[in-house]
Amino acid sequence: MGKIRRQFGYIRRLPSKRLQASYVGPDLARHAAPFTFDTKLDAEAWLTDERRRIESGSWMPPKGRRAAAEALLAPTFGDYAAGWLRSRTLRERTRHHYQQMLDRQLSAMADIRLTEITPTVVRNWYTELGPGTPVLRAHAYGLLRTIMGSAVSEQIIPFNPCVMRGAGSAKTSHRPKPATFIEIATIAQHMPERLQLAVLLAAWCGLRFGELIELRRKDIDLVERVIHVRRAAYRVPGNQVAIGKPKSDAGIRDVSIPPHLLPEIKRHLAAMQFGRDALLFPGYNGGHLAPSALYRHFYPARKAAGRPDLRWHDLRHTGATLAAATGASLAELMARLGHSTAGAAMRYQHAVSDRDRVIAEALSKLAEGV
Repeated sequence: MGKIRRQFGYIRRLPSKRLQASYVGPDLARHAAPFTFDTKLDAEAWLTDERRRIESGSWMPPKGRRAAAEALLAPTFGDYAAGWLRSRTLRERTRHHYQQMLDRQLSAMADIRLTEITPTVVRNWYTELGPGTPVLRAHAYGLLRTIMGSAVSEQIIPFNPCVMRGAGSAKTSHRPKPATFIEIATIAQHMPERLQLAVLLAAWCGLRFGELIELRRKDIDLVERVIHVRRAAYRVPGNQVAIGKPKSDAGIRDVSIPPHLLPEIKRHLAAMQFGRDALLFPGYNGGHLAPSALYRHFYPARKAAGRPDLRWHDLRHTGATLAAATGASLAELMARLGHSTAGAAMRYQHAVSDRDRVIAEALSKLAEGV
């Protein structure tokens, strides 16, 4: 196991009879070859190459060179994310949503190799997105964290650089205020006759926009007084409309119709085209109603009701709050609204609790008058 001293470097015979080469580098630290050699000639050739690197000024520690070479072999985020997305079993609307975020919010990461994405790189990217769209930014961060987590599992990178606390959850400034009975009626009255029922179903039955525009005559059961929610429409690249399941498996449900809406539904069915597959709320071209076509009428209608702050989705929020006000349990709210988790449904129970506080304050004012 003796050492063979040379003008540059050392060669040592190991117990395995193989040879190990090492030398003291410009940093005054000893550096060994990352592999052993069969012959002295091979070990000497490696030491000669190392000396040439030092003399030419291109030297770096052998371990650092190996890490750098491995980093160069790592895929870019764009290439890895594309393969990651292809390998996942996802709903078409979810796949489309992820692809949009990769093309837009995460495009700045596309050409960076996975090994070069550090916590600082992630923080700078997150800051550049800005706080203007908090929900979308949180979704993009969550997608990045998930993809990088897969790269860790596949041992491409040693750790996940997405370590920003709270970045995956959004704090929105919009706190929807439920519409009143009068506001709902006023908005409906100021909509075109063919869209009045859409307002009422959104508010009183808590249907999502995609569920509403895919409703067909066959989905309305006037005998059982239920709406069969089985499908939803959504936009895909090329401004095309695709039909799929609702947002979650829980979205497939039967929603009971409040009795006071039955006359409005019968009137609407009588005025629309016949056929079991006829859309309840078709667009001007006979296809699915586009959001822009709806908002063209909804914005003036909400203004007429004195609620310019009301978004279309807030009508669903109104329906959920009204359902909670009836004393519906958490499970009943989840079933009616098509929620797969309890978190969203609990928000509407909290809204009812807030209303109860107002009632309590009003009771105190009555007591003061006694």
